[in-house]
Amino acid sequence: MFSKSKINEPGPKAGGQDTKTAAAPAADKPAIPPKASTPPVPSSTPKAKPPASTLSSDIVIKGDIKSTGDIIVEGTVEGDIRAHQLTIGEGATVRGEVVGDDVVINGRIVGRLRGLKVRLTATARVEGDIIHKTIAIESGAHFEGSVQRQDDPLSGGAKKIQPAAPAPAEKG
Repeated sequence: MFSKSKINEPGPKAGGQDTKTAAAPAADKPAIPPKASTPPVPSSTPKAKPPASTLSSDIVIKGDIKSTGDIIVEGTVEGDIRAHQLTIGEGATVRGEVVGDDVVINGRIVGRLRGLKVRLTATARVEGDIIHKTIAIESGAHFEGSVQRQDDPLSGGAKKIQPAAPAPAEKG
C-alpha cells in the first residue's frame, strides 16, 4: 500500500550518487561570513595600479597637491604638486614646485621642477630650475633657468643648490 520514497532512503541513487552525501555537504558546511568582515589576506601578487587622477582643463586649484599615485594636470594649479608620475598637459599651467619620480611636461611650469626622470616635450614652457637624475628635452621646448643633475633630486635638500645673490651693499 504505502511505500517509502526513494528520496529519503539511504543508499545509491539511480545516477550512482548517495543522496546523503549529495545533500550533506551543503547542510554540514558552516555558513561562510561575507568577505567584508574577514581581514584581508596578504598576497605575494601586487595589487592592480589605480588609474591616474586627472584634473580637467576647467579646474583651477589654489593650494598644494600631494599623491603617491599618478596625476594628469590639464587645468591650472597655483601651488606645489608632488606625485609618483606627473603629466602636465599641453594647456595646463602650474605656478609652484613640481616634484615626481617621472615628470612629463607638455604645458607651462613657473617654478622649480624636481624629478628622477624629467621630459620636456616640444610644447613645454618651463620658467625655473630643473633638478633631475635623467632629463630629455625635445626640440621646440622653451626653458629658462638652470639644470642640475643629482642622484637624489627628490630629497628636500635640493633647495640649497641655488646660488646666493651677492649682497649689493658691500661697497668698500
